Amino acid sequence: MWGYLTLLPLFLALWAIAGVWIVFAIAVANRSVNLTQGFPYISICGSYPPQSCIFSQVLNVGAALAAWICVVRYHQLRDWGVGRRLNQLTLWFGLICVLGTSIVGNFQEKNQKPTHLVGAFFAFVSGNIYFWLQLVLSWRMKSLPQPGEPWLRLLRLSLCGLCSLLIVAMIVLHHWPLRSASAACEWALAMLLFALFGLFAVDFADLDGCALCLRPRPGLQPPPASATPSL
Repeated sequence: MWGYLTLLPLFLALWAIAGVWIVFAIAVANRSVNLTQGFPYISICGSYPPQSCIFSQVLNVGAALAAWICVVRYHQLRDWGVGRRLNQLTLWFGLICVLGTSIVGNFQEKNQKPTHLVGAFFAFVSGNIYFWLQLVLSWRMKSLPQPGEPWLRLLRLSLCGLCSLLIVAMIVLHHWPLRSASAACEWALAMLLFALFGLFAVDFADLDGCALCLRPRPGLQPPPASATPSL
């Protein structure tokens, strides 16, 4: 039976993918976007109520789930023997991606465009770097028995490479300007990043759960028993 940690990445991927397409459908239905004028960016679809409320909720919940996944993955890699500095660097890129996702959801393009664009940069670029670093860590630990088939590493490599190409294409096409093509690249990029998070279900397949353990800093002594309040 799969543990909840295995289902968490799958739920995140399905939640995020379904959520943004529901936002798109509502925006088309209430004519917040006009498809005859071109294919819209995700941010345009999520800029107007009522779908802007759904957009914020989808990305905020997704960001919270992604943050938890990044932390669990950090501890998993640490237990596998990955060096602390590179593992922490990878974690920070993942958390910056999470922060950017939350910013995108809360600062809609229509209301606060500069902040929204900063959040989008964090979400897309930091997210892509995070998964490249995950590939590096996985390659360095290739001698260990890892969950999943060997071809999954090749799949992740392909998805990361495609994400990098889509980021470049999205920026170039936006400035040409070929906005519909750029928007299509943005949608494809978002779907691939959600899918990469979903693939962590394979890595978490052998995990049944996790526990929170607090450790005092070196040199600090726990308080005496008499000073510990009773509950």
